[in-house]
Amino acid sequence: MIALADNLPLVQLPDQRAVRFERAWLERAVMSAAESAGYTQWWLTPHVAESVVAYLECEFDGTVIASQSLRTLVSSVLQVIGYPDVARSFHLPEPTVRISLPALAHIAGAGFELAFFHELDQIIRKALTSRTTRVELSGLTDCVKLLRQSRIWRKDCRELRNEIVAHVRGLIVLLKGKHNLDLVLT
Repeated sequence: MIALADNLPLVQLPDQRAVRFERAWLERAVMSAAESAGYTQWWLTPHVAESVVAYLECEFDGTVIASQSLRTLVSSVLQVIGYPDVARSFHLPEPTVRISLPALAHIAGAGFELAFFHELDQIIRKALTSRTTRVELSGLTDCVKLLRQSRIWRKDCRELRNEIVAHVRGLIVLLKGKHNLDLVLT
C-alpha cells in the first residue's frame, strides 16, 4: 500500500506529470481568480481551499486526481457558495518550481562560479517557459559557502551572495515579459 502525504492525492497535470497537491498552490489560484473577478483580498479563499482539501482527504477515493477534475471540483465549490464569476475566472497554474541553489553549486563544482551562473540561467529559463506563477530558490547561504569553499561566512561570501541576487533579479526582469511571477529567494 502507498501512503500519500497528508492523505491527499497527487495532481496529474496535462503533460502527464504527477505532482504533490499543495494547499498554498490552490489558495494562490483561488485568490487570483477572485482578484480577476474584482474581489481583492477575498476573505473566502482559505474556506474554499479547506472545503476542497476536506473533500480530497475524506471523500476522494483515488490516489491521483487529474488537474481538470480538480479545476471542476474547485469551480463547483465556488458556484455552490454563490460566486460563479470567481468560478469562471478560476484556473490552475503550473505548480511552484523549487530550485535548490546548493544542488546547482554541486553540479557546477566547488569554486566554479561561472559554471554555477550558467546552470542557474538554464534552470530559471526552463522555469519561466512553464505556466508557473511561483519560483522558489532556496539555500542561498549554503550555496555561497560551497562556491567560495568556505565553512564560515566571509566578506567575499556577502559579495557573491549580492551578485547572485542581482543576477537572478536581472534575469527575471529580462525573461518574464508579461508573465505574472512570484519569486522567493532564501
